[in-house]
Amino acid sequence: MNLTEARRIVGSIGFPSKMPGTSYGLSAHDCKAGAELAKIPGSICSTCYALRDRASWSNAQTAYARRLAGTHAPRWADAMVRLLAHLHAKPLLRVDLGITGQRLRARGAPPEARWRMNQTGYHRWHDSGDLQSVEHLEKIIEVCRRTPQIRHWLPTRELAMLRASKTPIPDNLTIRVSATMIDGLPPPGWPASTVHRDTAPPGAHRCPAPEQGHQCGTCRACWSREVPLVSYELH
Repeated sequence: MNLTEARRIVGSIGFPSKMPGTSYGLSAHDCKAGAELAKIPGSICSTCYALRDRASWSNAQTAYARRLAGTHAPRWADAMVRLLAHLHAKPLLRVDLGITGQRLRARGAPPEARWRMNQTGYHRWHDSGDLQSVEHLEKIIEVCRRTPQIRHWLPTRELAMLRASKTPIPDNLTIRVSATMIDGLPPPGWPASTVHRDTAPPGAHRCPAPEQGHQCGTCRACWSREVPLVSYELH
């Protein structure tokens, strides 16, 4: 499969400024468990950034709809493997910030200011949105199995789908189950995450991003099964 065909099936891949590597998301409006949790005051989903910020804009929703449709394509896993393997082929990825040459010249900035370097080897699934079905989960697992050079992180609230799947999880995939309530604890048995207002739960790895310019920096806890619980500050 060539890259043009892979992009046609998969849609766009994100290059988040906060974290290393690549990301991929679906619309938060298409969440299953999350759509119900968003109606409950005090739930983590009731403050979902992907429902209140840019992710709700019409152009973003068009891109999300294309991605969602692509997940049903027979060769979606092949396309995702091809695209991720291409993007993560080098230690660093040069990311186009989308700033035009005219705007750069107006600022007196050199042309190279249009680009930033992003560390490859890490991928986050669903920076917005979540699993759609057991079949969707198993396709993601296949992608992870076929890209062993990449560390994958999949946050989810779809515990029932995880329990229903019988497909072995490869070592390079960390599935991190989210708590449902702010200051609440997640279900046991999986690497997990929660959101705290003031104090992280005892024993949790507190996300350091708020103290370092809202960047992951050198932290890779979310991608590690060795970290049983990550706690994020409410924002």
